[in-house]
Amino acid sequence: MELPLVVGVDGSDSSLMAVDWAVDEAARHGLPLHLLHASLWERYERTRPSFGTARPAEEVTAEHIVASCAERARLRNAEVKVSAEVLPEDAVTALLRAGPNAFALVTGCRGRGEVAGMLLGSVGLAVAARADCPAVVVRGAQNNREGTFGSVVVAVGDTADETGALRFALREAEARSCALTALRAWRIPSQEPADHMMIADAAARLREERASAALGEALQEVVRDHSRVDVRRQVVEGPAHRVLLDAAARADLIVVGARRRHGHFGLQLGRVAHTLLHHAQCPVAVVPHPG
Repeated sequence: MELPLVVGVDGSDSSLMAVDWAVDEAARHGLPLHLLHASLWERYERTRPSFGTARPAEEVTAEHIVASCAERARLRNAEVKVSAEVLPEDAVTALLRAGPNAFALVTGCRGRGEVAGMLLGSVGLAVAARADCPAVVVRGAQNNREGTFGSVVVAVGDTADETGALRFALREAEARSCALTALRAWRIPSQEPADHMMIADAAARLREERASAALGEALQEVVRDHSRVDVRRQVVEGPAHRVLLDAAARADLIVVGARRRHGHFGLQLGRVAHTLLHHAQCPVAVVPHPG
């Protein structure tokens, strides 16, 4: 049985964009779609009138939200199997609990009631930073969200066990019938001698060659299982977060790995993933790997 694509919905414009994106994603992979709305309405509406059977307004609103989102999903693609659930608990907790039995968790970039000016909503950030399965934050321009560029980008770093992000990106490119750009950034340390042009050029070439070799080594094994994907290798000089932000502007999806250290609490995100989640012009997939 295929694991479902789980989408957190709250009725905000951002979550509706996430639903649209997730419907298309479920169709590409032949997956069922599960809509999940969670809120603590029970905590705030414990008292009910002693007469009648009136239900809390927030409970009614929650049911309306999931019903509306389910109808929206069916209208977008009637062939995608859609289910929905309302849970009276914290949204982050509910989504993280669903993670082990999900193909991926999908959220919008900002929910209802988020403080104006926040770059990424607290739910999306917490889920991306703590989920045990891939988490996608749907953000960016409409062209990027709707897949008009025909390109998936994956960040390739230094950690040998980051193959999860590579495999996820390859599956995405294969499902979309598009190219995959495997991108690795490299830098010339500030202490490199720069007083002689030939020395500086040689140092740059050496660092670029090392980056290219590391990229090739990382791809060597995982690419074999996805021979139909056009994999384009790029090594670019510059800070990784800036290089990837530039690439995201021309991508339909950007994929990064995130190390999960068991026993550690709080947000487990590196600078690159954190920057992309707040600023990327396309949806961002964060794929966890053990640390």
